[in-house]
Amino acid sequence: MDWSHSLMFLPFLILFSSSIHGIHGDAMVSGTVFCDQCKDGQRSLFDYPIYGIKVKMECANSNGEITMSREETTDWLGNYGMRVDGSPDLSNCYAEVSSNGDGGGGSNGCGVGAGPAQKLRLMFRMFDMEIYSVDSLLTQPSQPMSFCPNSSNNPVPKPVRPPAPEVSPVMPPPRFKVPTLPPLPPLPPMPPVPFLEASACSHKNWTMPEYKCYWRAINPEMKVAVVFGLEAARKYGTDMTLWEGLQGRSDPYKTLLREAITALLNSYNSLQFPYNAITVVTRFNLALMGSQRTALRTALSFIRANSGYSGRTPCKFTACN
Repeated sequence: MDWSHSLMFLPFLILFSSSIHGIHGDAMVSGTVFCDQCKDGQRSLFDYPIYGIKVKMECANSNGEITMSREETTDWLGNYGMRVDGSPDLSNCYAEVSSNGDGGGGSNGCGVGAGPAQKLRLMFRMFDMEIYSVDSLLTQPSQPMSFCPNSSNNPVPKPVRPPAPEVSPVMPPPRFKVPTLPPLPPLPPMPPVPFLEASACSHKNWTMPEYKCYWRAINPEMKVAVVFGLEAARKYGTDMTLWEGLQGRSDPYKTLLREAITALLNSYNSLQFPYNAITVVTRFNLALMGSQRTALRTALSFIRANSGYSGRTPCKFTACN
């Protein structure tokens, strides 16, 4: 039977044993002691488990008084194990090397305890059974072994530094005077960028012949249905042009179309116009799908934007060449 089947069988064995004999809680403590041959205070390749070393476990209460003490000797593999009846709390217990005992620790020259005591760590708890482990404990010889890297019998040679090469004196570079350059002429002023300036023009400005050069993204002959979509085609037909739509008046829906076209032209002409092109088309179509009052309210909002909100934003048109 391999280890995986044994581990799977272990819980059933515990249940079977507890049902026959009743549950009896025990705590087991185990660890290993190593001979620190190089006296470096830590596990290394030169260290080995040591036999016959006594290990003492002590538990103290909050006042520092010892409440429990156990002692055990390591076996041929350097392992030790202690059993405590019942289910005591061993979280405040420590284990340390106490002496070389009766085994071969002293004869091997590695029987002196070294390093701090190690605290017990809970590894397993089931049916009032507890298993604790202890980090490796160390013992040391009186002197490190001769084969250790930092041993006094095998000192590390000091590095030999080669003599410094002779350096010939470096002559300083010749000094010369940097000629003074004449000042650069001032740069010409940047030409104005109309698209970046705030501008709002009314429908009357957009119908003047001297300002036709500002029609950029769309031209006067484009159809209203093409620019604004299906709802505009249903309302105004498929033949009406943008130029004809700018002439509309005396009707809420004609006024709405006139101001929507004007707002669309302003959005293409100035980046700072309150509405961009997509917003103009969207608000216009929502107004067509709503009531007449909604159409009139949308037309008035376009009129305020196209007038620069009562002249606060002027119309930046100049006559075309």
